[in-house]
Amino acid sequence: MKYNRILLKLSGESLMGKQSYGIAPEMLEQYGKDIKSVVEKGVEVAIVIGGGNIFRGLSGASKGMDRVQGDYMGMLATLINSMALQAELEKQGMKTELLGGLAIEPICKEMSRRRAIEAMQEGRVVIIGGGTGNPFFTTDTASTLRAIEIKADVILKGTRVDGVYTADPEKDPTATKFDTLTFAEALGKKLKIMDLTAFALCEENNLPIYVFDMNQPGNLLKVVEGENIGTLVK
Repeated sequence: MKYNRILLKLSGESLMGKQSYGIAPEMLEQYGKDIKSVVEKGVEVAIVIGGGNIFRGLSGASKGMDRVQGDYMGMLATLINSMALQAELEKQGMKTELLGGLAIEPICKEMSRRRAIEAMQEGRVVIIGGGTGNPFFTTDTASTLRAIEIKADVILKGTRVDGVYTADPEKDPTATKFDTLTFAEALGKKLKIMDLTAFALCEENNLPIYVFDMNQPGNLLKVVEGENIGTLVK
């Protein structure tokens, strides 16, 4: 295995599948199968999932809502997605631990490094919802913070495209893909891989990011085994 402990970052939008809102059961099932495939190989897995399929704090703020209130609503949206993923993983026979940037009894305990690492060492998939627990931070930043806390080998950023391109490949047919990038190159080319706060944390802590297509069944295992199917930023 190339990676023994991973932080998998999933977008909330990816859970919508072909819907325009909410959670598509078939996407949960597919993600569950992919996560199970790496857990069965002995890989320790932590997951952070966004909430954009339910509510986004920034979009609420753009429509006149108080930003802090909107961000807390977004954190709760990530917990709804985390609970849905937890239910699916347990349905597929995996043991899980749901932790949160916000502690909400009886749903989840507050995130702590010790709790997360102990749970992974016991073979449980750790799902961390509720962002950082603070407004003004994205789930990109939350996933980076959690990856550093648990000493993950890498952040695996699951997206709808198979890596990082010179432009949006869904809009520009001439866009070309990068196999590897340095943090400096990604910043210099203004490639929107993660927000700047998350990116700076990764660079400062020498934490690589691997961007790949999570919607293709089997890709997660390929990445963990070292197959080059995405873009590595380091």
